[in-house]
Amino acid sequence: MIPYGKQFLRQDDIDAVVETLNSDYLTTGPKVKAFEDALAEYCEVKYCLAVANGTAALHLASLVLLNKDDKVLTTPNSFLATSNAILYAGAKPVFIDIAEDGNIDLDLCEKALQEDPSIKAIYPVAFSGHMIDQDKLKHLRETYTVTILEDCAHAIGAKDGDVKAASCTNSDISILSFHPVKHMTTGEGGAITTNSKEIYEKLLTLRGHGMVKTPEMKPWEYEMRELGFNYRITDIQCALGISQLKKLDSFIERRIELVKKYDDTFKETLVKPLYTYNGKSSYHLYVVQVDFSKLSLTKVDLFNRLREKSIGIQLHYIPINKQPYYRSLGYGDEKTPVMDKYYEECFSLPMYPKMSDEEQSYVIESLFEVLNA
Repeated sequence: MIPYGKQFLRQDDIDAVVETLNSDYLTTGPKVKAFEDALAEYCEVKYCLAVANGTAALHLASLVLLNKDDKVLTTPNSFLATSNAILYAGAKPVFIDIAEDGNIDLDLCEKALQEDPSIKAIYPVAFSGHMIDQDKLKHLRETYTVTILEDCAHAIGAKDGDVKAASCTNSDISILSFHPVKHMTTGEGGAITTNSKEIYEKLLTLRGHGMVKTPEMKPWEYEMRELGFNYRITDIQCALGISQLKKLDSFIERRIELVKKYDDTFKETLVKPLYTYNGKSSYHLYVVQVDFSKLSLTKVDLFNRLREKSIGIQLHYIPINKQPYYRSLGYGDEKTPVMDKYYEECFSLPMYPKMSDEEQSYVIESLFEVLNA
């Protein structure tokens, strides 16, 4: 099976993990801090906190940024965790339609802020690795009393002009994910970045059960000052992360090679890339759209026939606001025409650094064979 994404591990990654397994530290040790420092330097941000996974990052960030019943503008085009984290904090997601590039429509966000000044925050997602428009984000942050969390789970390594993903140049917090299908992996794992020392220290406490230990305390003492969680990451995972981070730019370069071949192939065909290469995306996903209303083939047929050919295309994403749980909360009737059309037409093609030219050619040939049939 050729999946839509997968990890790329080399011998040096395995050696780094084995070295840590043979060390004195398996859980929270020196590799965690080393990984956090390396990430902060790469993302050009002051503070970084590594955590158990991307969802944990969203949860802790939401607990720091939000209060109960806060209204938060967010996108229906993401994995469930983005808006779920808003609910975890007792706040209320407000779903805004997407723009043509798959990201939340920031112009519609501004309209919502003008119509409802009680909105407290925006959670944009750099979908598929494509950076949120930083000029517009800066304008919203400076013009309105609103906090911003950038979900950069898809976007490490991306840039918009001089602004790097997760640098928090125009946001209060950013989050990252290191699931195996992402650009680099720690197995499971995630991170939170910020330029605020106050936010960082709150996150640090919440990650470790809400406990604080100071030099003034007795040797055995600690104080639980908040209701925190065990969202710590291990030294084993961070050893892998340090090794993977060294290769991240080369991984992204390979993704871009694959993207350019896809782009060239699909020119003037019925397969339309969500956006063509423009230097603003680190390409976690390669998303295309096909107008199935013009074909006798359905999207279900396409998925099934390509899987018969051992090609694992995927769909990113089912609109979050249409999920049964969200419908039970009263969501689902929002006016999101761009998202609705996108969902009917979209699917993600295989793309990952270990993918060979021959595998990509097979995917392309098979796709057109099924569509033309």
